[in-house]
Amino acid sequence: MTVHLVGAGPGAADLLTLRAARLLGEADIVVHDRLIGAEILDLIAPWAERIDVGKNPNGKSVRQTEINRVLIDAGRRADCVVRLKGGDPFVFGRGGEEALDLQAAGIEVEIVPGVTSAIAGPAMAGIPVTHRGRASGFTVLTGMQDPASETAIDWEAAARLGTTLVILMGARRSRDLAERLLDAGMDHDTPVAIITEATTPTQRVRHLALAALGVDRVDNPSVIVIGAVAGDPVLDPQDPTLLGLLTDRSHPSLIGDPRA
Repeated sequence: MTVHLVGAGPGAADLLTLRAARLLGEADIVVHDRLIGAEILDLIAPWAERIDVGKNPNGKSVRQTEINRVLIDAGRRADCVVRLKGGDPFVFGRGGEEALDLQAAGIEVEIVPGVTSAIAGPAMAGIPVTHRGRASGFTVLTGMQDPASETAIDWEAAARLGTTLVILMGARRSRDLAERLLDAGMDHDTPVAIITEATTPTQRVRHLALAALGVDRVDNPSVIVIGAVAGDPVLDPQDPTLLGLLTDRSHPSLIGDPRA
């Protein structure tokens, strides 16, 4: 009895790891998130039981306690279970909580890392999260802080770090996050890039200044990049080579190219 906590990567099916693809073809039960693409779900063996436990930020969602219960039940019923999670299981995926509950129930757990959108999203927009002379580090933050958390984000400290800030799950609170950083002293003109539906054929990239972040709606799912590297991509997102990595049928849109 093993439950494999598998990262599905940032969206594109060909960014799935080989180990993840193999396990999808072997699993008896697959418990998956809402944003897993159809091309990845198509890799699931036809005999496997599929259980959708997707969380909808704007509607009815399955509670984490219920997801843990489903995983424990699946782990007791089948030899090979895949818990398929967007991105990486341990990057804001609550994989740690699931692993602890499964082990407490006597079920073996294996972690299969995935490519996180915190890096892949900026990369497919031509933005390196670290770049010599511009950013010597990057900080990944959640835009959906758990109100019950004992480790609240210190946004004043984040504003002073001098690293690239990468915010996941921050679309709905983007204006509030911008105001927190501005109040903490971050420059109004700090470059921001918003990468929506990263790595997919419908990827869109928007460039703006921090003062404008959240004034217009930010769609889900989006990766928000804040810092010098966001304002001067090393690759043009409209470059044919970069577009070819996304799709050969559809081009992502770029709004407000900082080099235009």
